[in-house]
Amino acid sequence: MVKSFPSQPQSAATPQATVGTETGIPSASAHLLAEQWLRVRGRLRGAFGEAAFNSWLKPLALAKLALEDGDVHLSVPTRFMRDWVANHYSERLREIWRLENPDVRRVLIQVRVAAAPKPGQAQDAAAADQRNAALRNADPHQPDQRATDPRMPGQQFAAAGQRAAEPRTDARTGVPLPARDMDDVERELSAPLDPRFTFESFVTGKSNELARAAALRVAESPQVAYNPLFLYGGVGLGKTHLMHAIGWHIRQLFPERRVVYLSAEKFMYQFIRALRFKDTMAFKEQFRSVDVLMIDDIQFIAGKESTQEEFFHTFNALCDQNRQIIVSGDRSPSDLEGIEERMRSRLGWGLVVDIHPTDFELRLSILQAKAERTGMRNIPAEVLEFLARRITSNIRELEGALNRISAYSSLVGRPITITSAQEVLADLLRANDRKVTIEEIQKRVAEHFSIRFADMHSPRRARAVARPRQVAMYLAKQLTSRSLPEIGRKFGGRDHTTVMHAVRKIEELRELDSAFAEDVDLLRRKLEG
Repeated sequence: MVKSFPSQPQSAATPQATVGTETGIPSASAHLLAEQWLRVRGRLRGAFGEAAFNSWLKPLALAKLALEDGDVHLSVPTRFMRDWVANHYSERLREIWRLENPDVRRVLIQVRVAAAPKPGQAQDAAAADQRNAALRNADPHQPDQRATDPRMPGQQFAAAGQRAAEPRTDARTGVPLPARDMDDVERELSAPLDPRFTFESFVTGKSNELARAAALRVAESPQVAYNPLFLYGGVGLGKTHLMHAIGWHIRQLFPERRVVYLSAEKFMYQFIRALRFKDTMAFKEQFRSVDVLMIDDIQFIAGKESTQEEFFHTFNALCDQNRQIIVSGDRSPSDLEGIEERMRSRLGWGLVVDIHPTDFELRLSILQAKAERTGMRNIPAEVLEFLARRITSNIRELEGALNRISAYSSLVGRPITITSAQEVLADLLRANDRKVTIEEIQKRVAEHFSIRFADMHSPRRARAVARPRQVAMYLAKQLTSRSLPEIGRKFGGRDHTTVMHAVRKIEELRELDSAFAEDVDLLRRKLEG
């Protein structure tokens, strides 16, 4: 087979996997070998088709313009491509070479070493770094000029000249990684980071302090701290804010690192596009060469088996190279439905952090911080407290409500009061009327009837346990939008017909026993209040 070998100078001790014969061969002139290579490329294009040729064989180049003991030396830009060509095209490549030159015994493939930057490029990169260092010294929270100045090449990322001056190498083998325009790759893959989302603007409370501490540790660590860091929680609780903050912080502290942030949905679309244009090799190389990969909302690839397969291999490749991975989702890895077991297991390898729903104090702190940051000083404290108490679903809606009442006051010219806030936010307040969960119902009913919470899920059928359980099922049907099968699963995996029976039984008892009906109504008022 075709031999693949590292890009270091070859020695007798370097192991080689070869393709060849036992015949000796004379050397060929450089001109003759180059002509033979052109004809070989044409034969390869015809043998494997345009798509395969462009993806895998077109990057091949002559590394040496002469045969050495019957060996043809070819080079490719990456180790991944070297291994792929050796494994999939080795025999055919040697056979085609021998059709052009029977003296060829072996075909050797190596990785091209990146050329050192030209003096002018290195000077330009150094000057850019000095400019950005001055900016950061003037304002430690100011992003690099590269991130905001459209005149500078490589927006948002370190200059290409700086990368070229210090070629990246594989941490385990020391082999230089492929030289490429790092800025273009990052811009192509990564979604833009929101400059508002930094650690400084993240308001911390009991519900999210662990998540912020873990995110900051990952961002500040020169080495991989937790791999992966998995953040999970409900909608609008700050997962995306923390991921953007990690990205900004790493780019400030470690500008040489390649940071890519994108949603799981975009990862899937990128993969589908690569499949469509038969360019999966470039897709693999791009994602497996980053230093920090952040994937938001991993639950969106549930049920997408091909995308999960590719992400699984990307995950393993980055972990093997000791690269940082950060993932977010709406639930913990073990609870992700539609995600393969092996993927759930790997997502739980590192540190898994839950971001809990906000409490009143944290919501009020967020509103106060936003009002101060955006200059909304005309909003009375009682209005902020009103919003913090009434809008409990998520932080996005809370901040949106603040924007709406501020805009209303500015456009209409009326002062902001609780009454005017209620008028402006009528639809939002209705949507945020207290939503009761099945777990809350179970706990409140268990307390009312003096039974254990665990009895709600147990198989016990004694009346002292079964009747409160039926009440809880009845209230779950009345106060939540969950289906009968979903309610049954919350009660120890019971069938939906059991829930139907419980609802009918409680309705009958309410008609026959007024005291029992009052008990149920009292529980309902407490839950709704």
